[in-house]
Amino acid sequence: MKIKTVESKAELKRFINFPYKFYKDDPNWVPLLRTELNNQFNPKKNPLLDHCTYSLFLLIEEDQVIGRIAAFIDHLAVDFWNEKIGLFGYYECVPDQGASRMLLDAAANWLQDQGMESMRGPWSFVPEEWGLVVEGFTPPPVIMAPYNPPYYDQQLTEFGLAKVKDLLCYYISGKEGYQIPDRILTLTDRVAERYGVSVRPVDMKRYDEEVAVFLELSNSSIIDNWGYSPVTDAEADTMAKDLKQVIQPKGVVFAETADGEPIGFAIALPDINTLLKGLNGRLFPFGWLKLLLGIPRLKSYRMFALGVIPEYHGLGIDSLIYRALYESLFSPDIWMEINYVLEDNYHMNNAIHKLLAKPLRRYRIYQRDL
Repeated sequence: MKIKTVESKAELKRFINFPYKFYKDDPNWVPLLRTELNNQFNPKKNPLLDHCTYSLFLLIEEDQVIGRIAAFIDHLAVDFWNEKIGLFGYYECVPDQGASRMLLDAAANWLQDQGMESMRGPWSFVPEEWGLVVEGFTPPPVIMAPYNPPYYDQQLTEFGLAKVKDLLCYYISGKEGYQIPDRILTLTDRVAERYGVSVRPVDMKRYDEEVAVFLELSNSSIIDNWGYSPVTDAEADTMAKDLKQVIQPKGVVFAETADGEPIGFAIALPDINTLLKGLNGRLFPFGWLKLLLGIPRLKSYRMFALGVIPEYHGLGIDSLIYRALYESLFSPDIWMEINYVLEDNYHMNNAIHKLLAKPLRRYRIYQRDL
């Protein structure tokens, strides 16, 4: 076995394509569209790379790729956190502890050479697409969510990486008889009346303006969240363009005061992963048609984001927004994964429990001093 630093287009192609071979017999893995994955590593397509330094590594045995890892420094994040924390991600490895150690050593040594004092991950070149699945390997992952074999946890912990934060996921299912509890309906009626708050759907005709509102609300509501780092205008524009292709207007809502001031939002994305299975990451010849016809019919969603500005925390506005989103999306066979909530966000986890959502998955982020 030997470590090979990715230095050519051919080696980058091997790095990107490895999961399609590695997971081909795993019924729970959902192959990401190859064009989307390629774009993550293309500085012209992914503006996050504008403020990152990175190196990609392959693990080769008998001319076959048996593992990969990325090591990178997000300079905006380092400055914002005021800590020299390097990141690792895109980790894939055969079930061999020696192979795993070689990959993790390559990432750790590179980060240390760059002056980092600790390594954290799994992270990625996509904002907030973090973590290793440690509980809830089924059902298959939802849109923009990670997936991995169960043995990765042992590989990382044996290398000396320890849990730094868990991310929790929940779900609701119409087929299992889910309904919003009556007490929440009563509560949210009172909240709307007492504070003069209403909830409206996104106006797709004013999409760019709505994106600006979302960014302002998002930055205000999650700036103190663990792991947050600023998003550049270029990153926001790219994400807005990407999400516009899959967003359903009924899945995006804003909460406003009686004066029209935006104070909160929620976004539920149609889970296109249910359509991607079987395409092997390719849109052609017929994959594009499956997506085009399938997205409007989807009844499965990922609650991607929900936020309320700090001045309105603790007033039940989050439950009001959740109710409005649920009622907008409702069908008898609705299925929605709330993905994800920080484990120590006690207010949000408590609210989700009161809404009777059920635990589904747990992602873990690890860290180790260098």
